[in-house]
Amino acid sequence: MPVRYCNDSCSYRLPDKRLTTAWLRRAAKEEGYDIGEVTYIFCSAERLLEMNRSFLGHDYFTDVITFEYGDRKRTHIVEGDIFIDVETVADNARIYGAKAIDEMRRVIVHGLLHLCGQKDKTPRANAAMHRKEDKYLKLFAEEFSKTGRQ
Repeated sequence: MPVRYCNDSCSYRLPDKRLTTAWLRRAAKEEGYDIGEVTYIFCSAERLLEMNRSFLGHDYFTDVITFEYGDRKRTHIVEGDIFIDVETVADNARIYGAKAIDEMRRVIVHGLLHLCGQKDKTPRANAAMHRKEDKYLKLFAEEFSKTGRQ
């Protein structure tokens, strides 16, 4: 099944889509799932704010919103749409002193982890989410270095 990348109200271009997809498939497998149909939609801050208000009743900017489809507990297949605010991701990269692409990868795997059932609403769950993000970012860096690119 495919992992798709598209844009809504922005012109972001994710580099290394094939490598990213392979990385996401491996991360899902390590979490006990296969990837079904997962779509990443890169969008503007205003678009994600509008979605946050409409669907979640939250009146603030966020970097990612994940919509899960399917029955992952029964099928062990994750499916969903992951909307990413490219502007907030870039702002967060500056705030945290990270490279923009590294912060984007963090948010990309964060969305996948939500599809795999990982929560982040409590301090304990948030810490567990952050540890998993770090684990999979390290995995990406190791896989990427094998390609000879960086």
